[in-house]
Amino acid sequence: MPRAWPQTLRFNAADKALYVQFDDGAHFAIPFELLRTESPSAEVQGHGPGQKVTVTGKENVAITGAEPVGRYAVRLIFDDGHDSGLFTWDYLHTLGKSCAA
Repeated sequence: MPRAWPQTLRFNAADKALYVQFDDGAHFAIPFELLRTESPSAEVQGHGPGQKVTVTGKENVAITGAEPVGRYAVRLIFDDGHDSGLFTWDYLHTLGKSCAA
């Protein structure tokens, strides 16, 4: 099955959410807090199974920037200095589905 491709990424500071729409018809509002606490970075996920760190206190975190990474991901820059997670389109789709569930 072909992977879903993002058509739009829109950051809304007032809602504290990333709005993303995919070409498979899926669209999600992913809270900035979830993006920060579930960052795919090694700082959060660890370097192997069972090493994930629980990140707390990010209710008011904001995204200050976003940089494309090739054609497969985006690097999000948070106002707490975190910027090492590469959010692939598949991972954003998965996070979005977890919000909608």
